[in-house]
Amino acid sequence: MPPGAEHNAARDFGPEYGQGHGPRAGHGPGPVAERDAATGGLDFETFARTSQRGLYRTAYLLCGNAEGARDLTQTTLAKLFQHWQRVAAADHPQAYARTVLTRTFLAERRRRLRDLLAHRRADPPPAPHHADLRVTLLAALAELPPRARAMVVLRYWEDLSVETVAELLRCSEGTVKSQCSRALAKLRVRLGDAHVYATDYATES
Repeated sequence: MPPGAEHNAARDFGPEYGQGHGPRAGHGPGPVAERDAATGGLDFETFARTSQRGLYRTAYLLCGNAEGARDLTQTTLAKLFQHWQRVAAADHPQAYARTVLTRTFLAERRRRLRDLLAHRRADPPPAPHHADLRVTLLAALAELPPRARAMVVLRYWEDLSVETVAELLRCSEGTVKSQCSRALAKLRVRLGDAHVYATDYATES
């Protein structure tokens, strides 16, 4: 979590992110209230409370684990807090937030890949999976490259159009269609058609 004002973004996230506390008596409205007054009344803290569950759900599908999803959601809300006037002025703040979350995820994955390649050493081959190892949706998604994973999550679980996904990820609609097609083919091999399109899955450990 970045230092400084960004910490304020997490104070009303709810029990998953820490118990919220309002402004203390005698300390005035503070910078958050002043900033809300300049954004036409759209309150960041209310937005964070109402948006966090949906953002966390998407983050969990992208990251594949609760800790990573919490970190990604928290980082996303911190970025939204930093640029709240721009977010509040957007036609669809929820869509804006989802865009920030997805691009933050992809940027972090690219950074990790660069670090891995810079410090790569010879590692022994991974041990074969046990034949009885249960393959879950999250495990199957984790096998996809981060960008393809993001496309599948946004297209089929967030139910966004091809055009919207292409705009969000800054690529062509043809790229979205082709990568989603290849990714779904891989998921079908691992899970079968019934599980690929299932949406009633656990998103918390």
